[in-house]
Parts: sequence; structure tokens; C-alpha cells
Amino acid sequence: MKNTLLIFTFILTSNLMIAQKTMTPELLWQVERLSVMGLDSEGATLFFTVKTPNISDNSYDSKYFKMPVDGGTIVEIKKEDVKATDKNTSADGNYQLFNNEVQIENIKGTDVYKHLDKSNVYIFSDLDIRHWDTWSDGNFNHLFYKKVGSEDATGIDIMPNEPYHTPQKPFGGDEDYIWSPDSKAIYYVSKKLKGKAYATSTNTDIYKYNLATKTTENITEDNKGYDTNPAFSSNGALAWLQMKTDGYESDKNDIIVLNNGIKQNLTQQWDGTVRSFTWSNDGNHVYFTAAVDGTIQLFKVNYPGKKRIAPVVEQLSEGQFDVTSIIAQKDNTLLVTRTDMNHAADIYNFNLKKKSFNQLTNINKDIYNSVDLPKVEKRYVTTTDGKQMLVWVILPPNFDATKKYPTLLYAQGGPQSALSQFYSYRWNFQLMASQGYIVVAPNRRGMPGHGVKWNEDISKDWGGQVIDDYLSAIDAIAKEPYVDNDRLGAIGASFGGYSVFYLAGIHNNRFKTFISHDGVFDTRSMYGTTEELFFVNHDFGGNYWDTTNEAAQKAYNEFNPVNKVAEWNTPMLIIQGGKDYRVPIEQGLAAYQTAQLLGLKSKLLYFPEENHWVLNPQNALVWQHEFFKWLKETL
Repeated sequence: MKNTLLIFTFILTSNLMIAQKTMTPELLWQVERLSVMGLDSEGATLFFTVKTPNISDNSYDSKYFKMPVDGGTIVEIKKEDVKATDKNTSADGNYQLFNNEVQIENIKGTDVYKHLDKSNVYIFSDLDIRHWDTWSDGNFNHLFYKKVGSEDATGIDIMPNEPYHTPQKPFGGDEDYIWSPDSKAIYYVSKKLKGKAYATSTNTDIYKYNLATKTTENITEDNKGYDTNPAFSSNGALAWLQMKTDGYESDKNDIIVLNNGIKQNLTQQWDGTVRSFTWSNDGNHVYFTAAVDGTIQLFKVNYPGKKRIAPVVEQLSEGQFDVTSIIAQKDNTLLVTRTDMNHAADIYNFNLKKKSFNQLTNINKDIYNSVDLPKVEKRYVTTTDGKQMLVWVILPPNFDATKKYPTLLYAQGGPQSALSQFYSYRWNFQLMASQGYIVVAPNRRGMPGHGVKWNEDISKDWGGQVIDDYLSAIDAIAKEPYVDNDRLGAIGASFGGYSVFYLAGIHNNRFKTFISHDGVFDTRSMYGTTEELFFVNHDFGGNYWDTTNEAAQKAYNEFNPVNKVAEWNTPMLIIQGGKDYRVPIEQGLAAYQTAQLLGLKSKLLYFPEENHWVLNPQNALVWQHEFFKWLKETL
């Protein structure tokens, strides 16, 4: 009995040790998530939060921390002890900015028919009826200010009776508004359009509200695309991000500066697109992040002001990682956050002279030290039109080139989002590789970081060169002796989900299984039900009833996955969020019903309360387990 117990203990301990060597869904959902809150008024102390998923409560727990900006001891503190500088307080300390919802329109039945107070109905007579995961209900985000210390809870609405949003829907925050340095004006972002115009346009503007006169001026009226993220330099120059083309949400993003009535485009001649920026402390430069060659790096551009010199963009950092945000400048360093495919976000110092990083936090050290990490390789593949395409290849931990591995082609969404060194809690390459799969992730046409043209080439060509790019990537990597060509799968979400549906009809038996999450299945019904019509107008070329529009007819016929289902012959897992109004529910349901009627092995994973993403911790774990269960069954 004693020997048996010892053997059992040894086996159990060995199994636990083995289990600790592999990233699992449960372990991934123990990874802590860092979020920066800001610096104190002296710029000496950094405050940040760490959120940890609480699976049992189906929520997130938050802890608060502070640390010296140069690194050093990290101290846990109470929420009320966070002393981060509040950008929403005016420089003179007199006023506070905040936002609240205000009812402007009567949309609900209970608003129109007061005596029918148990009715449950929305009444619309124009578009903009829903956005992302929320139905329009007549309430609008409005911006307010009030005296610091005032007991008046309402404050002054700077957009009275205006049926427009600030912050912007669906993702805007306090980056959408800012005080002028002299505390006399408020600058804010809004898309002041209604109904069909709102749904078909990206024309946000930056407005200046004068506190003394209570008048508003549109300072970007000449630009018809996005104007966002206003920020002042220490010298009083105003910078913001600007896209030129109305209706094109992934247009080249430039840094515009307005000073003394003169506007300058600092990045006009640079062949890239800006993600985020911050002014240098002296106001002579702008630091920014941008995609480049499958990563997100730090850049700098000079602000000439009145000097007759051209702005010059300089890349500051390079390496196999993403710089996900710039927090602040401290002397000759930048405080930033950084990720890679094997590590969630941590805080780093970047030395501007040495151009080197110093890691300041390592919040998930114990988790990452307990597992063997996959190897991430950068490869280049020749496309069908003779271009060199970057392909990330993620190999399982303890990879053995003498063995054969099942391999997944990952199709990125967006469609014009960077496939960089991001760390996802759903499409997590570390987790996929740790379950024994090779992941092939091509930087196909339509991604930033390879020049503006490469980024634009996907528009109106969803089923064209980009699909060839996918097949070029998987065919090239499949030539490696360690790839099991009898066990190839294709997976993706959003445009990646569209790619899966489309590949299912044209793949010539390359793939043994497919997984599509919130993918576009029928471009016609997508046009009729998605909420941001500017997106489909631009990417599809217009509506489907205009038979004279060649580009649009191609999108709704040749490039429409629903027209190729007669060739479907492969098992398919279809995942759909019930509150996804970007790629609405009929897309997933129609694809699943088609697969079932064709007699294919298929499964529907339906999340009634999730949107285009999966945010609920328990739902996320179900997602992961069903994902790998499907692969085990079919691959």
C-alpha cells in the first residue's frame, strides 16, 4: 500500500509538472491584464491597474499599483490613493470635464405613448438604428463642464439639444476631448450627422467650444474623413489624427498640427499610417506608433513650426514585439507598454539615446516561467503576383522538426488591421501552438505596415489577391517536412471568418477543417443589415442593386461565399455573437443552416449576449474548449 501510494504520488506530481509546461485555456485566463492610469503631477510616479479574470464570479477583479517612472519598487495601493494627473481638469484648476447620456429624441414606445408604460418597442424613421452591440434609444453622449468643487451634478452641456455623440460611439473615451492650455476653450470630437448620413460617413470633426461666449467652431470643416485624438504641445500647438477620405475607415492616418492658424501634415510624405501619438516634452517632436513589417514600433517626426524645413519621420525601435502605447516622456526616455505573441502587456522604458528598452513590470512572470514558450519565426513567401509577403510561423513548444504537426492557417480580421506581435485572449497563438498546432499567420494584402498601397489593395477585392495570398502562404509552409499536409485547417473571425467561408468553396481539398467566427457569409444580406454602411460602401464598392457598378457586382456575386456553397465538402465550426451588429446574426445562422443541409459535419456555437468579440470570462473559456475540441475531432 505504501509503495502504491508513493507511485501514485510520483505520477500525480509528474503529471502536474507536465501540465505546468503547457499553456492551457484556464492558464491563459489567469493572465493578468495591465492598464496604465497615468502619472502624478510631478511626473515621478506611474499609476496602473491590473485586472484578473474571476471565473467563478464571471467578472474581473482589479488591483491598483504605483511605481517610480524610472523603475523600482511596485507598491499595491487603494483606488482612492491613485493620484494620477486628471486631464479633464482645466489647467487653471477651475473646471472639470465629464460626459453623461442625455435623452434628445423619442425613440422608445414609452417615450411616444406615455400612457402605454409597459410597451417594449422602438420606433424608427431613419437609419443609425443600432451600433456595434447597442440599439439607438434616443440617448446621446454629451460633454459637460462644471466648477471644481461644485455640488451641481448636472453642469453645463456644451452640446444642448444636439443629437450627436461625444465621446464617439461605440469606442470613444476621454481621448475625444481636451482643455485648451489657457483653460478658455474645450476641444472635442463629434460626428455631427444624422440618420443615413451618419451611417454612411466617417466625417468626424474637432470642435472648439468657447466658455466665455458659449459658441462652437468647427476647426476641421475642410476635411471630410476622420479627425480624432486632439492633443496640445507644451508650446500650445494642437495636433490630431486625420484621415482624408470620407467613408474609408482604414485610410492613411496622418498627424496634423495647427498653430497660429497654419496647418501642417507631418506624415504626408511617409508611406505608413499612424496608430497613436504623443508630443515630446519640448514640443519640437511628435512620438508615434505605427505598424511596420508585422510589428508595431516607435517613430519620431519633427515639428518644424515656422522653420522652412520638411518634417522627417524616423523609426526609433525595432524588434519582434509591439509597442502598444506611449505613456509619457521622462527626460531621455519614453514610458511605453509592449507585447509579443508570447507575452501580455508590460511597462517598459525606452532610452531615446541608446534606443534600447528596459522592462519595468513583469506581472505575469510566474505564469510564463512555468510554461515552455512557442517559437515565433518570421518568414517571407512569394505571392502569385511576385511580391514578398511576411508570414508569421508559430511553432509548438519543444518543436521537433523530425515530427509532423497539424497546421492552422490563421486569417486575420479587420480586414485592414495589422497582424503584428499582438497578444490576444481569444485568438492566442501561444495557446494554439501549445496544444500542438503550427500556426501560419500571413501578412496578406490589406494590412498596414507594408506601405499604403499594400494596405489599400484589399478594398473591393475581398475574393481576389488576398485569397491567393492565403493560399500562397499555406502552400509554401506546407512544403516543410514537419507540416502534416493531411491535417491542415483554416480559422478566422470577421473578415477572417469571411475568408474561411470563401476558402471552403475554392480550396481544392487543401483543408480538413474550418472554423469561422462572426464571418461574412452573404455579402448581400451583410449590406442590408450591418450598421456602419460606410464600411460596406467602401469595401464592396456600393450597393447590390446598382447593376452598372462593376466593383459592387463583383463583391455581391463572384466574391460572395454564399454563391460557392455547392463546393463545400469540409467540416465547419461556426461561431456567432447574438449582439454582433457589425456582422449580424443572420450571417452565422445562414452558414450553419447551409452546412447542415449539405450534410456536412458542422457545429454552431452561439453566444446570445456577446458582440463581435467574446468578453465574458466563462463564455471565453467555453469558446476555447469548443475550439480545441473541434480541432481534435476534425484534424
